[in-house]
Amino acid sequence: MNYIEILLLALALCVDSFIVSVTCSLHSKLSIRRGLLMAVVFAFFQGVFPFAGAMLGMACHDLMASIDHWISFGLLLLVGGKMIVDAVRDVPEEKQLDVSSIGVMCLLGIATSIDAFVVGIGLGLETDMLNVIVTVVTIGIMTFVVSLSGLFLGKCSVTVPERLANILAGLVLVGLGVYTLVEQLVG
Repeated sequence: MNYIEILLLALALCVDSFIVSVTCSLHSKLSIRRGLLMAVVFAFFQGVFPFAGAMLGMACHDLMASIDHWISFGLLLLVGGKMIVDAVRDVPEEKQLDVSSIGVMCLLGIATSIDAFVVGIGLGLETDMLNVIVTVVTIGIMTFVVSLSGLFLGKCSVTVPERLANILAGLVLVGLGVYTLVEQLVG
């Protein structure tokens, strides 16, 4: 795999991290520090998952390819659905899902990185360890930059009433989960 292919792969894998970053930025009042933490968490999972996939190799390829979209769909549906329910029920802010919490960031990081795990399995079958490491580091760096860009883009957007922002953020996450599921089932 040449470096242009690696960059394109990294960009393709971090698109969902970008969407979630924009959504989270619209949804909550993330501080710069929490935004940086979110970008680091997303980059970490986007880097670790393809590496783990490459290590697993062909043994689990068929199994993971058959369920990865369901796992991603379930996690995004869970987080997005909770945001929508909290907004519709007018749950007090202190009881709403806090996207700035490390637990929710990790859930989102995992949900957006499952496809990277499957890609990693393919990498492990097609290339040597040096190429895997270069690819994984590139994916992590690209995800960090793209996620951070998404967070800043979300902050620069038009001010949206909090209740509407929570509903929109939840719908986007659920939509991303449904899209992931449909893309795998249909295509």
